[in-house]
Amino acid sequence: MTDKSLVFLRRFGSTLVLWTVALWIILSGYELGFFALITTLAMVGLWEYYTMLDHKKLPNFKMIGMFCGVLFACGSFYWFRRVGPAQSYDFEVATLLFFLLIVFARQMFQKTRDVSPLETMAYTLFGLLYVPWLFGFVTKIVYVIPHEPGHVKGHLYVLFLILVTKFSDMGAYVTGSIIGKHPLVPHISPKKTWEGFFGALAFSVGGACGLVALIPQHLAYLTQLDAVVLGLVLGFAAIIGDLAESIIKRSCDVKDSGRFLPGIGGALDLIDSILFTAPLLFFYLRFVVGL
Repeated sequence: MTDKSLVFLRRFGSTLVLWTVALWIILSGYELGFFALITTLAMVGLWEYYTMLDHKKLPNFKMIGMFCGVLFACGSFYWFRRVGPAQSYDFEVATLLFFLLIVFARQMFQKTRDVSPLETMAYTLFGLLYVPWLFGFVTKIVYVIPHEPGHVKGHLYVLFLILVTKFSDMGAYVTGSIIGKHPLVPHISPKKTWEGFFGALAFSVGGACGLVALIPQHLAYLTQLDAVVLGLVLGFAAIIGDLAESIIKRSCDVKDSGRFLPGIGGALDLIDSILFTAPLLFFYLRFVVGL
């Protein structure tokens, strides 16, 4: 068996297992399972971020960051489930203040006076904002949809988010592989092309429109016009999310964020696009749809 065949089998197996678990949790509406899946991906992704910094010998408070990340994940699930994301402003401000206090308090015990204290605190806080805070918008999407006993409308909007985001990734890969000739940002990702960029937008718009047409009763708050707009917005954000992680990996001299998923890479490689698309879908539902 060739190396390419082995990589394909590993990627296929990881994708099959991941989608089986994700679809079962989303379609069943099992809230604790959803919480476990989201928290696991967020915490593994955060650990991978700090590990990449360690690889480059960039200072950070890994354990303090992980502690804050776990508290935020558990607290946001409890708060959003109890009072809804529309009243989440106070919780998030309090959480950000807590992050600052804990990180500054930890730095007080480091006997250094050069630039490293600022770097340490900046790298640590950025990780908390980049991974658990952004990924927490996935939980917000679930609970921003009016809840009805026996129905899983909010979870299906998360499915919409994931599929449109992955359609963008797939469109960029397929189009770029077939006709890609003009580099998009070669200093960040040499394989990304402008053809792949427009292919990503086309695939994400097509995927969004197809989902709204296929299950209109489960995506009742979205029209075909919403699907077109979200396809463009989420497709663009997915590209930015993928390039954002590429900047971090290139800065840390690593190819993949980790080995969490055989054939795919790390958890952060899996959710990098969703970190940017989830907040945009949430705010679209809040301010454009009016939920």
